[in-house]
Amino acid sequence: MGAISRSIALLLCPLIAPMSAAFVVTVTSTKRSMTLIKSVVQADIHVPSLIVFDLDNTLWTPELYQLRKLQQSQTTPVAGRDVRLFPGAQTVVDSLRSGMYEGTQFAIASRTQSVEWAHDLLQQFGLVDLIDYVQIFPGSKRTHFENLHAQSGIPYSNMLFFDDARDGKFGNCVPVSSMGVLTVHCPGGLTSESIFTNALGKFSVWDKRPAIIEWDGTLTLLDQQTKKGDRLEGVVKMVNEDRRFGFIQSRAGHDVFFHFNNVPKGKVKKGDSLSFVVSQDPKYAHKRMAVDIEVIPPSTSLQDTTTKTGAVTMNTFSMNLPFAALLANQYKTLETRNGTMFVPYPPGTKMLLHVGKRVYPDGDRHVDVMRSGGLSMNDIAKLKALPPGYGTGMVVAIVELGRTYETTLEERSTLGVQQKVGAFGADSGKMVTEIKRVEYLTRGVPVSGQGGVFKADIDRSVIPAGWI
Repeated sequence: MGAISRSIALLLCPLIAPMSAAFVVTVTSTKRSMTLIKSVVQADIHVPSLIVFDLDNTLWTPELYQLRKLQQSQTTPVAGRDVRLFPGAQTVVDSLRSGMYEGTQFAIASRTQSVEWAHDLLQQFGLVDLIDYVQIFPGSKRTHFENLHAQSGIPYSNMLFFDDARDGKFGNCVPVSSMGVLTVHCPGGLTSESIFTNALGKFSVWDKRPAIIEWDGTLTLLDQQTKKGDRLEGVVKMVNEDRRFGFIQSRAGHDVFFHFNNVPKGKVKKGDSLSFVVSQDPKYAHKRMAVDIEVIPPSTSLQDTTTKTGAVTMNTFSMNLPFAALLANQYKTLETRNGTMFVPYPPGTKMLLHVGKRVYPDGDRHVDVMRSGGLSMNDIAKLKALPPGYGTGMVVAIVELGRTYETTLEERSTLGVQQKVGAFGADSGKMVTEIKRVEYLTRGVPVSGQGGVFKADIDRSVIPAGWI
């Protein structure tokens, strides 16, 4: 009997139990586990050799330090009453009990001060027999992983780690990622099994560079982030003259804080091009700021390296992830809106695609639509991701529009239209615009997004051949 067959057999065992309230909960968990199993099998996902979970605010809630009344009364917390597993964590635990992850080991890495409580709760939740390695002690998460590597013999590049704390003084994802482990930032905990399955999909296509899977499912490569000592160029995005500070949008797409004390002549304005060095903020050890700032004359700025004949102003529209990536990656060929934004523009109009800094909150319904067309989770993860060097707050592609026309809900609810839109009919707008063709720019260009169709100035050299 194969691993999945054994999983299903084990999951069906509760069906012979007497009917009770506990039985209802078991059947509910069983259904969720079978859904998770189906997702992994259909996606043909390559599973890591070691999957590691943080405890507080990742597997369970609340964080143990918050149970002050129990500490004062010296009472041990009770699983399910004082501390509960997140719904997604419960589903993952049920799948572990099914034995579906043969060949994969599991571990705990927690920095909690409540060491005895944590071990006791693992026992109460029935996790002790499911976990191969346990590292629970205050201190560095890097030490946890050094120990896990020594105990298991598994290379860091074949590990996947889930944690609610990303960076800063108490962050875990960044330091562990720097060791070569693919980390998953889940600030609200494992609230849904989709966080787990999406991470497995990302791991399958991960190129082993230090990276973090963000809360919205996107992948951040650490070597693309601004680091202390880096000299960068960027454009002043915002200034507060009264408080004498502002933010620079770097060409890498990241916003960097600066103070007027570090600016020549003590003042700059929005839109100025600057060269600067990334340093540590003296007030906040975990934050970065720009120092050694130089104002770049327009004639020499990397942001404006061409003459007037080398620059182009184009109509631009903004979309949020994941739909901006689906369009840029040529999966999404219909864009729908309830407004008439595209109506004035005839077929053949070319526009720039800007990626907003928000993630559209559709509850991963687009994943269900894409899977209805036979795509694996692996394929979906690729289509939802932007290439390295392209990110939020940037113009990333050029698009040629087709015709724009009004539709009915019935027309938008057909399977073919839903797959071209990337959304169910009820979730899409009545005005449909065809995307005739799309191509990535030669590099992403930082641009401040706006609503509707707006103008953006970019260097002609970033536009691929054959478009203008």
